Amino acid sequence: MGRPKKQEARREALIDAAGRAITARGLASLRIKDIAAEAGVSAGSVLYYYPELDELVLEVHRGAVERYLTGRLARTDGVRDPVTRLREAVETGLPDRGDDATHALLYELHSRADRSAGHAALMASLFARETALYATILEVGAATGDFTLAAPAVDLARTIVALEDGYGLHIVSRNKELTPSAARALVLGYARLATGCVRL
Repeated sequence: MGRPKKQEARREALIDAAGRAITARGLASLRIKDIAAEAGVSAGSVLYYYPELDELVLEVHRGAVERYLTGRLARTDGVRDPVTRLREAVETGLPDRGDDATHALLYELHSRADRSAGHAALMASLFARETALYATILEVGAATGDFTLAAPAVDLARTIVALEDGYGLHIVSRNKELTPSAARALVLGYARLATGCVRL
């Protein structure tokens, strides 16, 4: 019984180490020995658990998506007021700074979507789940009378997620023309227009 748990812990440690290595080096120059160095193990140990580098990278992507979404939901799920909940959702959807490791890792991994069905599915799943988060908030706000939606909730939600993705990429790319606070203001400005809610 102890062996499977130990193996699972080693796999998790390798996934974490690979995520750090990808964030530091990028996917293009990622090597097994970089992951091994991050994990403090031999290259052979990495290959024992993940004979194919692509399989490990896919696990990193899967874990990054789940951690990111879990963090967003933790900040929004307990908030009853739809206006406050929408503000919290926007707050969690953009990087805080250019060296935001979570967002940088997700953008790097999403770059594999055009060449890998697995990565494409994870990227699409993340977009769909973030859209669902915003659509729910918008629908609740419309039901409570806080929002007057300018279009179907799902369309507005997709636009908010797309804005976050676009602005977030500029932030992690360290575009000096767009600060995190300016990006949040722009997303909230769109949300005000989309919902007719001046409290945003």
